[in-house]
Amino acid sequence: MPRSGEAVRQRLRQAALELFTEHGFDQTPVEAIAARAGVTERTFYRHFADKREMLFDGETELRDLLVQAVAAVPHGMKPLPTLRAAFHETVPLFERNRPLTEPGVRLIAETPALQERSLAKRALLVNALADALRARGVNPRTAPLCAQVAMDTFAVATHRWMQEPSVSLHDQLDQAFRELRLAAAALK
Repeated sequence: MPRSGEAVRQRLRQAALELFTEHGFDQTPVEAIAARAGVTERTFYRHFADKREMLFDGETELRDLLVQAVAAVPHGMKPLPTLRAAFHETVPLFERNRPLTEPGVRLIAETPALQERSLAKRALLVNALADALRARGVNPRTAPLCAQVAMDTFAVATHRWMQEPSVSLHDQLDQAFRELRLAAAALK
């Protein structure tokens, strides 16, 4: 088995998900994950800081993709439609990672330490989106609000997509943003 590269990362993630499902997150030591993946514990730590990070491995890629997508939206578009367009650019990433994401979502929901890490990672994404909006000239007070609301709307869309895989993530995303627009209109 190769000891570096994407193949070993995938194998480690798969082994971890299997063991977490069989024994629980807290009861699965790193040594067991490495052994199941056919690598040493040292190889595990070359790829991941800890076993929690395995479930959040794509966060940097997602953040970079979102920031680039926000920058690519034509200027003049309002903040929330800009963010909706940016989230649409992430759909292929989510579709590609669904086999690992789906069981990971269940584990996060069941494990308080993972919920905490998930909230911290989401806050980093919201901050990055707010910065990207500010770079487009969005009011500094409005940008964080839009970033938070859009991220929560995206979370609703991805949750629904996990529950209803027959409806595409693109469609779930558009529906969630339509509902957000209706909810905001009801505030008037």
